[in-house]
Amino acid sequence: MKRKFNQVYQFYIALRYIKPPIWRRVQVPETYTFWDLHVAITDAMGWQDYHLHEFEIVTPVIGVKVFIGIPDEEFPDEREVLPDHKQKIARYFTLDNRRALYRYDFGDNWEHMVELENIVPREENAQYPRCLAGKRACPPEDCGGIGGYEQFLEALADPDHEEHEMMVNWIGGQFDAEAFDPANVKFWDPAIRRRMAFD
Repeated sequence: MKRKFNQVYQFYIALRYIKPPIWRRVQVPETYTFWDLHVAITDAMGWQDYHLHEFEIVTPVIGVKVFIGIPDEEFPDEREVLPDHKQKIARYFTLDNRRALYRYDFGDNWEHMVELENIVPREENAQYPRCLAGKRACPPEDCGGIGGYEQFLEALADPDHEEHEMMVNWIGGQFDAEAFDPANVKFWDPAIRRRMAFD
């Protein structure tokens, strides 16, 4: 059942340590959990959601850093991770507590800065979540993090590079690092994504 909402949270999401920036601007319902936000981020960025993820954010009331994601049942004592599907974004993000770090794929370690830009009224007849804007394509999954991505682009751009042919075959022919159109973003229903992941 869809939850009713009157306000939407507008976020600016950018991959850290990459220039020129790879970023997205998205709006999501105020009722979203961190799981829902995770799904919106992966969909807007272009990740395939093959890997683990985690948010790091300071609680607005007591100023304590918390980690929100999928708790590791094998190592529960290593570090407390709050279940993302039980934590509401409205409890943590405020106009005085705007930022969180979002990690995707603990191997490649893609870090995203997630910043709440504004809380605005819901627009009548608008579909949420929605992607308003963005720049540049998402790096391919499993390319080796920032260093691997830079090497991938270098090899792809140089036909004489020793790994050029291998990278062209790996990516399936072509890759335009500058390409992004917010109109092409398709958002999954977070409940369906969760059932597929855990049922």
